[in-house]
Amino acid sequence: MATLKLLDRKEVIGDVQLIKKFMNERGIIFERWEAAKPLNDHDDQETILEAYQHALSLYMARHGYTNADVINVHKDTPNIEELRQKFLKEHTHDEDEVRFFVDGEGEFFFHLDQVFSLHCVKGDFISVPKGYKHWFDLAPKYRVKAIRVFQTKEGWVARYTDSGVEKKYLP
Repeated sequence: MATLKLLDRKEVIGDVQLIKKFMNERGIIFERWEAAKPLNDHDDQETILEAYQHALSLYMARHGYTNADVINVHKDTPNIEELRQKFLKEHTHDEDEVRFFVDGEGEFFFHLDQVFSLHCVKGDFISVPKGYKHWFDLAPKYRVKAIRVFQTKEGWVARYTDSGVEKKYLP
């Protein structure tokens, strides 16, 4: 279940409707999606994309996205800690960052009107608007399988802010 943390107020919200309202008020789309068919750990990218095609194709068409793929990061991924460090620095993107959690979990941190985080799990869909300051942590479990959606072929390109604000909020 997703968890929203208002970090400076030390408040935690677990109600999905309250989380959705909070995120949507800040321009971040948060939804819950279900697969059209059961999946298992060894399903390939094509099978995963097909299982969510009913929601994915509508979202992509409505928002002008052209590319989707599946990322599968786990403890045995080569250079996993280096990859984590890339995500942990506050950054922005020139296009929306869209993720749907097929399995695993991770936490998005946002630096907007306040600093807050959203711990995402299987079934959570999030679209972070371009230009929003954020960072992401895949610890402590180091397991994220997610559909990524892009408007360009370049995919994930970070523009680091070098603010250092993330250091205050990471363990």
